[in-house]
Amino acid sequence: MMDRFIWGAVSRISPEAPVPVVEVTNEEDRPGGAGNVIFNLVSLEAKVYAGGIVGMDTAGERLVRDFEHRGVSPEGILLDPTRPTSLKTRVVAGHQHVVRFDKESKVPISQDFESRLLGVLESIINRVDAVVISDYGKGLITPRLVSWLVAAVKKTGADIFVDPKPENMRLYKNVTCVTPNTTEAFLGMGQLPKTDNDSVEAIGKKIMSALRLRQAIITRGPQGMTLFNLNGRGRPEFRHIPTVAREVFDVTGAGDTVVASYALSRVAGASPVEAVHLANMAAGIVVGKVGTATVSRAELQEASR
Repeated sequence: MMDRFIWGAVSRISPEAPVPVVEVTNEEDRPGGAGNVIFNLVSLEAKVYAGGIVGMDTAGERLVRDFEHRGVSPEGILLDPTRPTSLKTRVVAGHQHVVRFDKESKVPISQDFESRLLGVLESIINRVDAVVISDYGKGLITPRLVSWLVAAVKKTGADIFVDPKPENMRLYKNVTCVTPNTTEAFLGMGQLPKTDNDSVEAIGKKIMSALRLRQAIITRGPQGMTLFNLNGRGRPEFRHIPTVAREVFDVTGAGDTVVASYALSRVAGASPVEAVHLANMAAGIVVGKVGTATVSRAELQEASR
């Protein structure tokens, strides 16, 4: 996915229609979705293998080129001439989003591309310590793909961390950890969203049980996040972590930062509690930036002092 930002200023209303006229001052393309997860991992000095599908278009070419420039292996990325690369264009005046345009396809990938993707992932899976799935509901994630990954990591010992789309939540049985936000957590379990602690604790435990997880994190915006973790007796325990954001400019991609930083922390040997505190700290840093953003190792070290 590519995130395109058009920056400008509004000083008048159009004479043609009651809409603001944005005088463009800058344009910028940044990897979004799974691309932002990848860039967050790279910024934290991980070695990353990208897997997925892009269209045979300018945005897809730019994504692959950006990955290669940052040292990311694109061998797991397939080109699909039948669908566009997901492109989200945001018009921003000052710090205010004026409008967003989405150019994308949500049609499930064909069985042919599914088989081809599994083939390239099979050549990569033995080289990784963790798999991070960034599910934006664009048709890439299929039951066959998830079940294959779960079976594959049982042999390699790798963990699977997922930022899930609600409609796909129940696909992720037996992964290591899911990191939905509050709304996604409730909708994924077929319930209306609630924000009070008791309700969040109940839905988190339900997710842990339904998906047979070792951990789950529910990100809660200004309320921080809640970690669910199996204790020594196999029962889920929870812990609330308050937000550390001092000033919020833009929450775009904050969930990408959470799943990336938590996954990498766990792979590096941090406990679930240590890892969720680092992920919370990382999220607090990126929401203080404008647009799709990443956090670096140096920024985390500075914030933790």
